[in-house]
Amino acid sequence: MAEKGPLPVYSRRLREAREALDISQRTLGIKAGLDEFVASTRVNRYETGVHQPDLQTLQRLAAVLKLPVAYFYAEDDELAQLIANFKGRSKGRR
Repeated sequence: MAEKGPLPVYSRRLREAREALDISQRTLGIKAGLDEFVASTRVNRYETGVHQPDLQTLQRLAAVLKLPVAYFYAEDDELAQLIANFKGRSKGRR
């Protein structure tokens, strides 16, 4: 069996964000508008890097997780944290 490479950054960020809110893969998927019968499987495949969500799906997942889409593609952990923090601060200023 071939060795798997490192997870894509969006996969790692998605899992971290979901676990930080303490919600299941199924719950996240359903809240993002995925069919309830495949929600858990689809989110799992995004988190394991088997599939990459299209932009619209990632936008819906990001909205549920209250994070900007850019967060999921920030390769640097410090930058990802800055993006996440910025989203929270800028909402209060609007």
